[in-house]
Amino acid sequence: MEIKTEKLTEKQIKELNIKSWPVWEKEESKFNWFYDQEERCYFLEGEVEITFNGKKTKIKKGDYVVFPKGLSCEWNILKKVKKHYSFKPL
Repeated sequence: MEIKTEKLTEKQIKELNIKSWPVWEKEESKFNWFYDQEERCYFLEGEVEITFNGKKTKIKKGDYVVFPKGLSCEWNILKKVKKHYSFKPL
């Protein structure tokens, strides 16, 4: 199980209709999270360190991320986060 991150072009953002997705915001904090379904998100602001299975992944503004269903992890928000997110299959 892994977290997939990539940079998208403006064209890809339009094709996925990301700007129509809901927005989630959270201040600096640390918490555990479990994904009972796949989540896709696009980070508009912030910086997060995700820890799972002893690995750390850093996510920041401009990253498109896919969190797999069944992932159990710890979020450490280093800079306030604002992101578009979707639980719907594309």
